[in-house]
Amino acid sequence: MTTVNDPPNSTERVSSTRNTVLIATFAALIAAMGLVPPISIGIIPVPITLQTLGVMLAGALLGPVRGMLSALIVVVLSLCGLPILAGGRGGLGVLVGPTGGYLVGWIPGALVVGLIVTHWAIRRRNTLARYLAVALAAIVGGILVIYAVGVPWTSVVTGLPLTTSALGSLVFIPGDLIKAVVTALVAVTVHRSYRGLLDPRS
Repeated sequence: MTTVNDPPNSTERVSSTRNTVLIATFAALIAAMGLVPPISIGIIPVPITLQTLGVMLAGALLGPVRGMLSALIVVVLSLCGLPILAGGRGGLGVLVGPTGGYLVGWIPGALVVGLIVTHWAIRRRNTLARYLAVALAAIVGGILVIYAVGVPWTSVVTGLPLTTSALGSLVFIPGDLIKAVVTALVAVTVHRSYRGLLDPRS
């Protein structure tokens, strides 16, 4: 009989170690994508970066909890001062800058992508429907949720009207849609090869 004081069995230990490694790996992936130089635009003071793709992939490949934790690690480390954001940025100053909301939005963004992929998108039986559903999950979590935090944050910090901040963010849409497509292609392919990667509990 198992009691609350019994040590975790080997299966639980292996699962815990595996989850830790996956979370750390995807946190490193998101950070590594920050090495790609950001593209600055003149409309609003928020650059185009590749790291949003890492957030989408973390949620779509690891599920809601592990994907969210990967994004959370990167956010926390960057706010602690590590220059792991695109352009070598880091520190608390980022949080009170125009991009702070988009950064914070990574956390619920990865969570929502993971929830939709785990509980709906990846369960589509038709292959094309599965690709489209995962892409939709990346759009909802990786674009709508992140923008829902980032747009008003930029407006408050910079003093721009909310409509100007929202209209300015439209310039990111084409690139983010491409990231959503890439996320769908990668996630469906990986989950087809490694069916145990997604765990509804994680």
